[in-house]
Amino acid sequence: MGHTETQYLEAATKCKALFEKKMIDYGCAWRILRPTSLTDQIFIKAQRIRTLQQLEAKKVDEGEEAEFIGIVNYSIMALIQLELGAADQPDLSNAEVMQYYTKHAEETQVLMERKNHDYGEAWRDMRVSSLTDLILQKLLRVKQIENNKGKTIVSEGLEANYQDMINYALFALIHLNN
Repeated sequence: MGHTETQYLEAATKCKALFEKKMIDYGCAWRILRPTSLTDQIFIKAQRIRTLQQLEAKKVDEGEEAEFIGIVNYSIMALIQLELGAADQPDLSNAEVMQYYTKHAEETQVLMERKNHDYGEAWRDMRVSSLTDLILQKLLRVKQIENNKGKTIVSEGLEANYQDMINYALFALIHLNN
């Protein structure tokens, strides 16, 4: 598990560093996005990854890694939006956003550690393409929950699904970097 934790933190740190740089460039303009819009952004990224995995020739020089990083960061934005609600205007300082980012990233890591213990690091034997498919499945679940106005009968809610997508994307990044 120690090896996983180190690799996980390296991948998560790379995602956070890019997010922080984009906050400097753009501020928190994303705060106006409703969670459904963030879900659609993540869906686009996951679909692009799947397409890249199936194509032999690519026309844009940006690969799967950048898209998995995007999935992590957009999912954390979605978690922040679920907590705070969408704003009418950018309303947080970069420091405040990074506090929320860190909080949700840490909570998601704790979830990963618990699940990874119980599942015995099964993700290590999975293909990146399977992790992509699981992210897409989670997205379809999230869209259904959103269509149901956030209500579930027996299933995990939105937050758990976003956290799972973050963890699957970080596992994919670990695989891609090994």
